[in-house]
Amino acid sequence: MTLKPSDLPSDLASAYLALLAEREALQAERDVAVADAANARAELSDSEVLIAHLELRIEKLKRELHGQRSERTARLLEQLELELEELATTATENELAAQAAAAKTQSVSAFTRKRPVRKPWPDDIERERVVIEAPRTCACCGGSRLAKVGEDVTKTLEEIPRRFKVIETVREKFTCRDCEKISQPPAPFHATPRGFIGPQLLATILFDKFGMHIPLNRQSVRFKAERIDLPLSTLADHVGHGTFAVTPLFQLIERHVLAAERLHGDDTTIRILAKGKCTTGRIWTYVRDDRPFAGPAPPAAVYYASGDRRGEHPQKHLAVFGGILQADCYSGFEPLFDPKRKAMPITPAFCLAHARRGFFELADIEKAARDGQKGKPVSPIALEAVRRLDALFEIERAINGRSADGRRAVRQERIALGRRNWTFAGSQRGADRAAIMLTMITTCRLNDVDPKAWLADVLARIADLPTSRLHELLPWEWKLLRQANPTDQQAA
Repeated sequence: MTLKPSDLPSDLASAYLALLAEREALQAERDVAVADAANARAELSDSEVLIAHLELRIEKLKRELHGQRSERTARLLEQLELELEELATTATENELAAQAAAAKTQSVSAFTRKRPVRKPWPDDIERERVVIEAPRTCACCGGSRLAKVGEDVTKTLEEIPRRFKVIETVREKFTCRDCEKISQPPAPFHATPRGFIGPQLLATILFDKFGMHIPLNRQSVRFKAERIDLPLSTLADHVGHGTFAVTPLFQLIERHVLAAERLHGDDTTIRILAKGKCTTGRIWTYVRDDRPFAGPAPPAAVYYASGDRRGEHPQKHLAVFGGILQADCYSGFEPLFDPKRKAMPITPAFCLAHARRGFFELADIEKAARDGQKGKPVSPIALEAVRRLDALFEIERAINGRSADGRRAVRQERIALGRRNWTFAGSQRGADRAAIMLTMITTCRLNDVDPKAWLADVLARIADLPTSRLHELLPWEWKLLRQANPTDQQAA
């Protein structure tokens, strides 16, 4: 609203208050707009999940009706299943974002996805009844004459090694005989809002997908063989919740890695599914590991995903890094080494695997012998360089004689295994989720921490910890706390 000159405040204090009021009004309008946009994204994601689910059902029905069993049809079904998985997980993340945005304003209600009716668990699955301690006095009037009038039971499917159980968390209701006020303990925290999968089972699903590279459709088949009906869409929904929950820890690990004095950088290919095609994307990794130099900082790795290999990606990843970067001779890294770089310039430490190639060419005695008088004389300096460099590459001798594919598998074992099993990432968001979870799992392994046990404990506790204490869940600090308190370690 435009004010007339006569309506403007005449003193500085009034002008300051007017500016504050205007800023609060603009902030409220912004919160409403952000919440509306988040709701729109959540509704769009929900529609995309429905469309993908219907497309998958149509293709399965066509296959049953027409008896198509070709390899092309099988690949199409796998592609549709993976696309549905990624869309369902993205829809869950968008729903959580919409709820977070709606919480900042009172005029917008958060979008809630419609989920299929949950099938009951088999009756012969073990039940564990956990009753929350009832209040001894009325919270309203302080009276002690409480009478039980009912209870609410929350059923959570949890995993025990080689078996399952349903934990029935009971919240008993009591009424006060003095004031007739009904009281009930608050509901406990759950790893997935409105979910029914416990933190240990969710950790298993996440670790199997991103650590053991077992796609969700295969996990669903495995669960069904164990008489647990967990459809692909349900697993994808919980993967979205789990990834969203650990994102703050990804940011802390990222900050720790980029604060290093030296980093090791590399990238490898990953196929990313786009509309009507499949593109070749990249998984970038930056590792902080000062253990060979007796450095005190704990090792960690951070992963990023991109849809291509343009140089803008490492420049974005390392925008705040200033130190030594060891990487290959990829031209996309060159702007990082520019002394005129706005941020602190990065010092290159080039890869010896590339540097030694020239020395090997100069020292190629066999080639010089074949060329006879025409060949160039063998360089003694190159021979000495080859001898010293060769001592640094013990692994080359360990894999000598293997095929090119075998040697490549040794160098990129974990990413390559995941790439073969995934076939491709279902979307760019799916590749980003893989990068987040690879960051968690690889950092755990670098610190000799069991990723599955760590994930289970983190998912059970992260919502109850204030932001100022999130660092306690970082793998290296988590390990130290467990070593200091073995009881917690056994419980985890």
